[in-house]
Amino acid sequence: MVLLALSCLAVGVATTTALQQFLLHRVDQQLTTVGAHFPASLDPAKKRTPYGGGPDTRGQAAGTFGACVLGGRVTRAAVVRDRSERVVPLTGADRRALTKVPADHKGRTITLSTLGEYRVIGTTGPVGDTLVTGLPLEPVEDTVRNLEMVAAIVFGAALLVTGVAGAVWVRLSLRPLRRVAATASDVARLPLSDGEVAMPPRVPDADARTEVGRVGGAFNRMLQHVEESLTRRHASEERLRRFAADASHELRTPVASIRGHAELAMRHTGPVPDEVHHALGRIQCESVRMGELVDDLLLLARLDAGRTLASAPVDLTRLILDAVSDARAAGSAHRWVMDLPEEPVVVHGDERGLQQVLTNLLSNARTHTPSGTCVTVALAERDGGVEVLVEDDGPGIPQEMQSGIFDRFVRSDNGRSRSEGGTGLGLAITHAVTAAHRGVVDLTSRPGRTVFRVRLPREAAEG
Repeated sequence: MVLLALSCLAVGVATTTALQQFLLHRVDQQLTTVGAHFPASLDPAKKRTPYGGGPDTRGQAAGTFGACVLGGRVTRAAVVRDRSERVVPLTGADRRALTKVPADHKGRTITLSTLGEYRVIGTTGPVGDTLVTGLPLEPVEDTVRNLEMVAAIVFGAALLVTGVAGAVWVRLSLRPLRRVAATASDVARLPLSDGEVAMPPRVPDADARTEVGRVGGAFNRMLQHVEESLTRRHASEERLRRFAADASHELRTPVASIRGHAELAMRHTGPVPDEVHHALGRIQCESVRMGELVDDLLLLARLDAGRTLASAPVDLTRLILDAVSDARAAGSAHRWVMDLPEEPVVVHGDERGLQQVLTNLLSNARTHTPSGTCVTVALAERDGGVEVLVEDDGPGIPQEMQSGIFDRFVRSDNGRSRSEGGTGLGLAITHAVTAAHRGVVDLTSRPGRTVFRVRLPREAAEG
């Protein structure tokens, strides 16, 4: 549209300019044909002209102007009106403009205050004066204005029709591209990070003869590759989940058997060498730790498989009291502070899962902070839900580890002191259980302040 408008403007300017020059040339030809008869007949003494009688207006068009300039002074000026001559009053500017007209028989344009624009030529009179003859430019200006109006109407209509037709054509031609964009938007809204993903229908416009069709074909091929990759990933995850669940389930029995045999051997009343007793003690400790790891893996595998949690009223206030009491017994060297509301806070969810969330967070604060650390547990109702804060004033978690702190088998031992071993699954279980309750758990940490924040809706558990 901009290029078309510029083209129309260029054509309009060129056309009107050419017409104006043509009409001016025609006026100059008329002035040459008319000659200086009229201005020569204006001399009242009739001494310098070969014409007798009054001013000669025969054959002169209405509006013809004549003036005599002698010695740099305008001696007489008149204009033809109704086949008679009328004197034209001249201002100082008019007289200066007339005295500047040379006797070179070339047309030029001047402006007279009472007559408007005139095309004039100058010729030499019989006594050496300059005879100025002029014709009005009003007809030329009217013709040029009419052409400009016609050009504006025609070009405006052309631009309007072209704009409407172009907009319709562009919309029609871009419909395939809009379908590609709509499909891309649908893909962008899909949760591609985990689980089985159902890809949207392919783009129907894949004609390789057009640019948009080639884009659609390439997009469809990309979707096919993405879908195949997601399918393989989901199958691999499912195999891994089944393996973890089956392995955990199968390991529970031998681990329990090893632990039982170790406990039975340690109860032997007969003499047992110290080395054997120590080995049995280590076997018992490691079997307990392995049992916890197997249980954690089995729980994660079940949560990953979409296990439905129980949904019942859970008193979070009581759970926090019990969890802090257990943590205080296990970590008497820490300072434990509770900030609880006066009334009990109840949500719907899985009591055992929520208890494990609190236990894991308090155990994490206890085992990864030095003695004397103050751990604060706060409970509050916010925005129609419930928020649990576990805050400590320990050394903090390194910045580079915070983004993956809820991944499996991740530990922050590099930045925090550690007095006991762990499976590295506690925070992963916390995240999985919270997500299963349609909640969110996040972390903010810096030296001197680490906060785990758990947000749960009132109707927490999945139905």
